Amino acid sequence: MANKKVLYVGGLAEEVNEKTLHAAFVVFGDVIDVNIPIDYATNKHRGFGFVEFEAADDCAAALDNMNESEIYGRTIRCNIAKPMKMSERSMKAVWSDDTWIQDNQTKAEGADVPEEVVDSNK
Repeated sequence: MANKKVLYVGGLAEEVNEKTLHAAFVVFGDVIDVNIPIDYATNKHRGFGFVEFEAADDCAAALDNMNESEIYGRTIRCNIAKPMKMSERSMKAVWSDDTWIQDNQTKAEGADVPEEVVDSNK
């Protein structure tokens, strides 16, 4: 079941930051958190964000009023945020796969790692 207090906001312009998003949505009620995920390859946000409200009614009011509105000349899309889907891969530690250990052991052998750490991986 989705958390009815968190709003997904898509279609954000590059100029939008967390302060801008907070200012746009605080008029509908108390905002607990604003999160705009960053693409680490480009060091820019990915064009969407999440706004968490104190009350579900405030979130619903923001959805009704802000969906299809404009911020910095771009039309934004708002929806109730859906929880991330858990897959078998997301619940498994990366080092539980032998190929990860082999790949990273090679890197560790070339690095400045104490010998007992490298030996414990064999």
